[in-house]
Amino acid sequence: MDNAFRKIDIDAFDEDVLQESELYEPDPRDPAQVLDESKQRQVAVRGALAKGDIRGALAISLENAPFGPNVEEAKTLTLQTILSILNSTKSTEVSAVVKALTQDEQDTLMKYLYKGMAMPGWGDISGSVLLGWHEKLTEVAGTGCIVRTMTDRRTV
Repeated sequence: MDNAFRKIDIDAFDEDVLQESELYEPDPRDPAQVLDESKQRQVAVRGALAKGDIRGALAISLENAPFGPNVEEAKTLTLQTILSILNSTKSTEVSAVVKALTQDEQDTLMKYLYKGMAMPGWGDISGSVLLGWHEKLTEVAGTGCIVRTMTDRRTV
């Protein structure tokens, strides 16, 4: 039986195929610059957490989130920073922190929650932490936040 036909990429022959690069504008910043910004934000977040400013630390880390190809290291660093914030926050403070975020920050936080849930074994964070944040974020931002996160092609 001839199975060679299964190895043919039919999209290569279709001129109307939609490429991922056509779905959104890539991050215009240089990948090295994005990584440097992520490292600087991580230092600023540690300072804010040392002062007990969880909302400020979260806002710093959600600002100008890296997206698109070629910035995987910056994406990972930002995810680790955000997960450390989420893990160090008391469950009684989550609602107040989420309410203080802007809509864009809430949408970006939802992206990071889903990215954290997609990690094998959920990484170094407890599942109850991510689910608790998801619950509070959905209560405050509504299901529109989930829809905007799922339909946005700029993955963090």
